[in-house]
Amino acid sequence: MDDFSSKRAKHVIVISYDAFSEDNWDFASSLPNLSQLISKGVYSNDLISIYPSLTYVVHSTLVTGVYPDRHEIVHNNPFQPFISEKNQEWFWYRKDINATTIYDAVKEANLTTSAILWPVTGKAKIDYNLPEVVAINGENQAFKILKNGSPFFCAKLSLKYGKVLDGVNQPNLDDFSTLCAVDTIKSKKPNLLLLHLIDLDDTKHNFGTKGTEVNNAMLRMDKRLGSIIKAVDEAGIKKDTAFIVIGDHGHIDIQYKVHLNNILKEMGLIYEDGKIMKWRAYFQCNGGSAYLYIKKDDQEAERLALNEIKEILSVGKYGIEDLYDRTDLDKLHIHKSIKYMLEAKRGYCFDESISNTTIEDLESQRKKYSTHGYRENKDNYKCNLLISGEMIKNNTSLKNLAMVDVAPTIARLLGISFPNCDGKPIEI
Repeated sequence: MDDFSSKRAKHVIVISYDAFSEDNWDFASSLPNLSQLISKGVYSNDLISIYPSLTYVVHSTLVTGVYPDRHEIVHNNPFQPFISEKNQEWFWYRKDINATTIYDAVKEANLTTSAILWPVTGKAKIDYNLPEVVAINGENQAFKILKNGSPFFCAKLSLKYGKVLDGVNQPNLDDFSTLCAVDTIKSKKPNLLLLHLIDLDDTKHNFGTKGTEVNNAMLRMDKRLGSIIKAVDEAGIKKDTAFIVIGDHGHIDIQYKVHLNNILKEMGLIYEDGKIMKWRAYFQCNGGSAYLYIKKDDQEAERLALNEIKEILSVGKYGIEDLYDRTDLDKLHIHKSIKYMLEAKRGYCFDESISNTTIEDLESQRKKYSTHGYRENKDNYKCNLLISGEMIKNNTSLKNLAMVDVAPTIARLLGISFPNCDGKPIEI
């Protein structure tokens, strides 16, 4: 084993490059700033995501080093039947993570922390925190950020760079986040900085996984990386800084969107009672997968729903690839609150809303769309990881990495204790 005492960093900058997957590597790695980091680091196109491969689930694993069955972030959103996605609460708050985070451990070691739009950090004990929270149901966006982040830090950044924003639209949002990160690096020099950039993910959702729009998003990302590298140099901490650039999940192009709750409604397991929608069984959809919830002790609803799903599977309808029960879910590190789960075939995704049609053909509507949430073993679905710095091996490729390995690697780089992980430090 390498002497890790020589691999210590005083500063670690983690850049979550949302949706940066193995199929993006060839183009992205040819760009000037990412290639500069590659030349002074280790990298992998063989990083396995978490199931379900949703942003908040994965990011909770990234900072805890444990699987969802332990940290308990099982979805982007808590279970909220019949509420449209745009009006749903998300797992915005640190209290929702039932595990120690790497930023907790860094702070415990008397080092400084910062997070810029990092998921599930609302009200976290982070020194300089601009959390990823979104106003819903008439809330004020600025007030929600101030309430759940570091108020003076957030206010200062908003005043300096808020004019760049166009609501939460891209690429403006990531441009704002990058300006905030650059400012924080130069003015605060935190020992750990967590930055979440979403431009590529939004682009893939809107335009599919390939094409000019995706390449342009990666060009924008490379410029942002350049700004961050320059900030580290200008702050005088280049020699002591390790960069981690990481994708959280892949994307799959979609032809068919399946409204699973239509099936349950047709069976009477979802119904209207006095103009109020009620359920005996309900699918919470995760894009490429879905959780099946059954009302407590309603054995009849459970039997009916399972029989219907098994019948659909036997005839190959609605793009359902697999039905998982608790035996399967234990092996997949799915939280114990989930009893049944569906996985979608490639080209299909699941949608929670009840629609006029159960299966929607996007291709016939000339709509381009891609999404995630699938099993981590889908073809061409792995993520990219780069760890770069003066203390890291040069231009070395790694294999067989897992998301649970990232937090213990950060801990080892910073020379702090972080026990009880499901993963192990990456050999760098």
